[in-house]
Amino acid sequence: MKLTYSVFRKDIRSEIRNRYVINSLLMFVIITISIIKFSLGDEKVEDTILSGLFWIVIFFSAISGLARVFIKEEETGTSMALKLSAAPTEIFLGKLLFNFILTFSLNIVIFFLFWLITGIDIKNFAAFFVTVILGNFGIVAASTIIAAIIAKANSKGTLYPVLAFPVLLPLLLTLIDATKLASEGVPMTELFGDFQILVSYTVVITVISIFLFRFVWED
Repeated sequence: MKLTYSVFRKDIRSEIRNRYVINSLLMFVIITISIIKFSLGDEKVEDTILSGLFWIVIFFSAISGLARVFIKEEETGTSMALKLSAAPTEIFLGKLLFNFILTFSLNIVIFFLFWLITGIDIKNFAAFFVTVILGNFGIVAASTIIAAIIAKANSKGTLYPVLAFPVLLPLLLTLIDATKLASEGVPMTELFGDFQILVSYTVVITVISIFLFRFVWED
């Protein structure tokens, strides 16, 4: 865990110093939500539709930011130093933790701006909060291993969305359904089915990623 934390701390310090990912993500989020606002105009949109738009913004934000978690190691030539400093599992968990903190912080900003512009009404906020937490874990788990795979490829920019969309599609559909039910004020007990899918998806993807990452990283 000490080496995992060291990898996480290195990425945090690097991001605070450069602010490349944070700045690009914030600009993407602001532009995307502004486009949604201009498209909707003064028309009142149902909260169920806004729930889908909310996760679409998060999905494309993740694509534009999380892909660089391993690419920057290849570009700056620090991947070899990481291989000598920590085991593959510790590196993966450190990157996973960094991506989760980054994504969760970004999602707070996204929800605030989204609520401010669209006026989405979440009647069961507790269920919505649990959905966002579980959704973050699932998105980060899948995005981190995909980022590791495309870091070894030549066409890094185009390959990430191609791989991410089919992997994240079942997760996104479940998240949209759970958020829609939360916006309607459905009791927490009726969302247990969606929560079970989200937890199962995250556990399976994380376990597979930990076993697969060693072969990707040492290639």
